[in-house]
Amino acid sequence: MNIKAAYDIEHVSSTSKIDHELWPLDEINPKAARFPCCLVWTPLPVVSWLAPFIGHVGICREDGVSLDFSGSNLVNVDEFAVGAVAKYLQLDRKQCCFPPNLSGHTCKQGYQHSEFGTAMTWDDALQLSNRQFEHRTYNIFTCNSHSFVANCLNRLCYGGSMSWNMTNVAALILFKGHWVNSTSIIRSFLPFTAVACLGLLIVGWPFLIGLFSLSFLLLGWYLLGTYCVKGLLEC
Repeated sequence: MNIKAAYDIEHVSSTSKIDHELWPLDEINPKAARFPCCLVWTPLPVVSWLAPFIGHVGICREDGVSLDFSGSNLVNVDEFAVGAVAKYLQLDRKQCCFPPNLSGHTCKQGYQHSEFGTAMTWDDALQLSNRQFEHRTYNIFTCNSHSFVANCLNRLCYGGSMSWNMTNVAALILFKGHWVNSTSIIRSFLPFTAVACLGLLIVGWPFLIGLFSLSFLLLGWYLLGTYCVKGLLEC
C-alpha cells in the first residue's frame, strides 16, 4: 500500500499541470502612472528627435509600478527615467511559466529556462532581474533599457520563448503598443518633424538623406548585433 501511494504521489507531481493562481490586476491608470504587468515606452530626448522609433522602455509590476534600467548600476522604481509613459502594452501572465520545481515547467524550454533562472511570480521575476542589472554598465548601443526588459521576459519565459532581446522587445511595443493619449503621439513625433522640417529648410534634401541614413544605420546595428554577431549586444 505504501509503495502504491508513493508511486501515485510521484506520478501526480510529474504529470499533472500545476494551476498557478493569478490574482486580478487593477485597472490601467495613466494619470497615476500605474500600468499593471505592462511594457511601457517613452521617447528619448535628442535620440528620438533623430530616430523616432528608438525610445526608453520599462516593465511594470503587478501593482503597476514601473521598473526601468536607465544608467550604470541603476534600475529606477516608480520613477520612469525620461518622462511620462507615452505607450504601453499589457502582457498576459497566463503566457508566463512559473515553475514551482524542476518538473513543474509549463513551457517547452524547461532546461534552458531553469539554467537562465526562473521565478514563482511576475514580481519575483522582475525583482531578480532588477538585482542582476544593479551591477550592469549602461550603454545605449549594447546594454540598455530594452536589455533589462528582455531579461525579465526570458526569466518569465513569456510566450514560451527564451529568445527575447532588445530588437524583438522594441518591435513588440512599437507595433502592438497602445498610445496613452493624443498628446503622447504629438510628444513622440513633433520634435522629429520639427528637426526634419528645419533641416530641410536650411540644408535641403541632403539633410533628410542624412537623417534617414542615420536611422537605417542604427536599425542595422541592432539587427546585426542581435542576429548576426552573437554576444555583441549581450550585457
